[in-house]
Amino acid sequence: MLREFLFPLVKYWKPFNVVQYITLRSAYAALTTLVLCCLLGSMLIEKLRVFKIGQSIRGDGPATHLKKGGTPTMGGLLIIITVIIAMLFWQDLRSFKVWLTIAAFLGFAVVGFVDDYIKLRAGNSNGLPAWAKLAGQFIVAIAVVLALYFSGEGSTVLYIPFFKNPVIDMGFWWVPFAVLLLVGESNAVNLTDGLDGLATGLLLFVFGTLAALCYISGRTDYSAYLNIPYIPGAGELTVFCLAALGACVGFLWFNAHPADVFMGDVGSLSLGGVVATISLIIKKEILILIIGGVFVLEAASVIAQVVSFKLRKKRIFKMAPLHHHFEMSGWAETKVVTRFWILGGLFAIIALSTLKLQ
Repeated sequence: MLREFLFPLVKYWKPFNVVQYITLRSAYAALTTLVLCCLLGSMLIEKLRVFKIGQSIRGDGPATHLKKGGTPTMGGLLIIITVIIAMLFWQDLRSFKVWLTIAAFLGFAVVGFVDDYIKLRAGNSNGLPAWAKLAGQFIVAIAVVLALYFSGEGSTVLYIPFFKNPVIDMGFWWVPFAVLLLVGESNAVNLTDGLDGLATGLLLFVFGTLAALCYISGRTDYSAYLNIPYIPGAGELTVFCLAALGACVGFLWFNAHPADVFMGDVGSLSLGGVVATISLIIKKEILILIIGGVFVLEAASVIAQVVSFKLRKKRIFKMAPLHHHFEMSGWAETKVVTRFWILGGLFAIIALSTLKLQ
């Protein structure tokens, strides 16, 4: 919005010219969300306490988690609010890709909010029935994917890391593939959000990597040099990615161990959904599985655990998702989180290295 307001004033004062640069607006979007999170975080946490919006803890989990009962949850609202404010200030809102990203962000947030609200009313860790939660996610995912598919701004070709050319044009089959990716990534982040600061810290690596990829994909010179698809207008999504990164840094201030607030489904579902949406737009559908490798491992551990128990009546892990297995094996919570963050950084480096290895 500031760009539309200030850029026409260049003829009166040339320094206003800087607002056209994506890099500057991205940096200030990150700064905006970071500062707003730090300023508003304590107020929000206090409001959540007043309204008794506290987390219910599973009785079958690690015993060390029982003391977390009653910790304010739905803190993801802080991320959502600050990101939207930053978008209004620094984003070029004339872009369809930007509006689609925002719509996906808010759509998954609504599903998460309803799930959190039901948990709070029931006073336990059971929110929406599994089928209802999945139905809500699928409705949002289908709407987002169809909007991208029929807008003419999407592409059905599939790129795989280490190959400079697309391997296949999926045609309409890209639609169910993209829907599954959106729902899967949203749930993967949700499953990972089980320890203080774990999902928030991992998302810093994911959004930082996506910011670089969006910027590169939106420039003809950089994308041609690296042999990756040029996506017109993708550069504007850099602003969103860095705004989300700044918000996650600000939220981590309160979410670090011992957490003063939890993200809740409203935060984890929305952030996972928007990560997948951006990957679809910039044609990094497969690469996002490497960028968010820890999220993939967490989701895979749950699937493997369920399948093994159904077929063999035996569990593979002491408890799923994977981070709980290591906790039950005697690792301290902070050690699990730190080591998973290290893995997240390694996955981000591997993902970025593929740009030159094709």
